[in-house]
Amino acid sequence: MALDGAPRHPHPSLMGRPSVYSDDIADEVCRRLADGEALAAICRSEHIPSESTVRGWVIDDAGPGFAARYTRARDIGLDRMADELLQIANTPQMGETSTDQEWGTSVKRGDMIEHRRLQVDARKWYLAKMAPKRYGDRVALDSDALTSIAGSLAEARKRAGGDGD
Repeated sequence: MALDGAPRHPHPSLMGRPSVYSDDIADEVCRRLADGEALAAICRSEHIPSESTVRGWVIDDAGPGFAARYTRARDIGLDRMADELLQIANTPQMGETSTDQEWGTSVKRGDMIEHRRLQVDARKWYLAKMAPKRYGDRVALDSDALTSIAGSLAEARKRAGGDGD
């Protein structure tokens, strides 16, 4: 027996993370995803199943509408990341860099703009990969390009023996 009176597991090393779907755990996973936390970080909590288990729940739609809730929570988390991106870009982050010189160490204090740029660029890249329709670069075709493509296609059809229509 444990100190609290609860029976001990006969083989504690065999006790593991939960793997059976639970509404409470699913709710927590979705809430934390919507808050912008990564699934890997969420699944490091001892009471949360492994990433592969949670992803399996999504694939199998293990609970009532879990796959849709998970997807929606992911989208909300991406929106939160986009909001944070603007905050990072607009908020100076003071710090210092030191460089060894022949005569000693040079210390520069000020805004860590390169660090902020890296944070912004990493988030922009991630958002564009995870939700390209919402956050990816849009490529616009002008009407001249479309006309040129249509004309080239018509010429190719004529050469191939088609009527061009």
